[in-house]
Amino acid sequence: MEKGLSPSTLNPQLSTNMSNLSIWLTPIWLFAVGATLGASILVMLWAILWLANRRAGKAVLGIVREGVLQPISYVLIALVALALLASPVMPVGRMLNSLARLPNVAKLFGDVGVGTQNFEITVPERSSDIPVSASFRADELQDYFLESEQDVAVNTEPKKGFSEPLLQIEGGQPYHWRPGSNLPRGFEGLVDQLYVTNESDLPTVVQIRIKTDVEMPEVHQLRTAALGVIGLYGLYFLIRLFAPKLSVIATATAKEAMSQPIYLLLLVVGVVALIAYVYIPYNTFGEDVKMLKISGMTTIKVLAILVALWTASVSVAEEIDGRTALTVLSKPVGRRQFILGKFLGILWPIVLLFIVLGLVFLFTVSYKVVYDARESAKSVPQWQACYEEVVRIVPGLVLAFFEAAILAAISVAVSTRLSMLPNLILCGSIYVLGHLAALIVKSSVGEIVFVRFVGRLIAIVLPVLDHFEIEGAIAGSSVVPSAYLLTALLYSILYCTAAMLVALILFEDRDLA
Repeated sequence: MEKGLSPSTLNPQLSTNMSNLSIWLTPIWLFAVGATLGASILVMLWAILWLANRRAGKAVLGIVREGVLQPISYVLIALVALALLASPVMPVGRMLNSLARLPNVAKLFGDVGVGTQNFEITVPERSSDIPVSASFRADELQDYFLESEQDVAVNTEPKKGFSEPLLQIEGGQPYHWRPGSNLPRGFEGLVDQLYVTNESDLPTVVQIRIKTDVEMPEVHQLRTAALGVIGLYGLYFLIRLFAPKLSVIATATAKEAMSQPIYLLLLVVGVVALIAYVYIPYNTFGEDVKMLKISGMTTIKVLAILVALWTASVSVAEEIDGRTALTVLSKPVGRRQFILGKFLGILWPIVLLFIVLGLVFLFTVSYKVVYDARESAKSVPQWQACYEEVVRIVPGLVLAFFEAAILAAISVAVSTRLSMLPNLILCGSIYVLGHLAALIVKSSVGEIVFVRFVGRLIAIVLPVLDHFEIEGAIAGSSVVPSAYLLTALLYSILYCTAAMLVALILFEDRDLA
């Protein structure tokens, strides 16, 4: 042992390190638990299939091993291992209690785990213990608001009044408590009713708003993570079941793309860059986490687009020029199946890239919150602060995937006629114009009639990629609504469909001989 270091000095340091680890690792652990639930359901379904039909069970295992699901399964196994190994230092008890309470809260308030109670009562002058039928558990409080025109005392038991007030609300001074605020929560245990006392000479109107959820509301995301895992595997098997020929072409294209050295190189570059962003001094006076989120999302999106353009050029244009496509089409495979299979085969490596780099990004963002607090000599944040930052970037990753899918569809259409270099130049130009079209129309230059016409024409013909560029909002405290994501999804599907129709038209009369 080094001189000057004793067990008494080492143990506190070890305890501090373990505490910091549990803070920034907890949000990722919750995601891993959700993924574990999804994996458990998939394994149960496979076990039932195996018992019912062993041949079908073996076929399912073969499908998992042969395509993109194999590396995705490795990532899923790593998440399951994380969920199990990190459990001793994680809030497992609170999570299980919150999961057990979900049906009760849903039954009480009519919504899944969330309830808001609003009261507005008039308390006469010089009156005591006016009852308010509020019922909640103190440990499940997420937010409550009290406001009165006159000074009032609020208690959970009668005959307390101003002599032993649980909460004393000053007239005209709202009392707004939320987790992390400097105000005391006041309430403890199970609350069945509130009692309001007004000793002033005037009546007062008291407004009360109470929002409750389970003790650990973050458990709602477990369902989202589990459904995401089930949905990804389910989509793959549905395509394999209902479009087997298309799926075979997609599997071959995906395997070829993932075996390319440039794909592995881009993955490594992305991982190294995301980790390096944590330690880069941005000099933003406490806004380093925002800069990390902007840099990380941009990096992942650009790398995904590069993979899409490169794979489309290699798997479509070069196969047409090298007459490999002619060999494929000599089999019972149509031109439509060939193009659609190529597009799907390009999307699967992009999905894998987003999964791998997305998980690394979640780790780095969560760790950055604790790292910045330590470097700035601030108090150690709660793990909920890390969780909030992590949750905000997930919609950004989803939108980045939609944008990469659109450019992949355009690249496939272009590759049916042009080689790699013109494809890269044309798609790069579309990427730039797709981000500038909306800005041109809204700018002062857009007041010129011709410029406005050109801007609107570009916005109609080319994809409006500016709709997917919301890194600034996501890096801040803004929450992306689900309706926006749904609209972006529909727009992406429509534009990808249009691009595929153009690709089919261009490829239909292409001479392959």
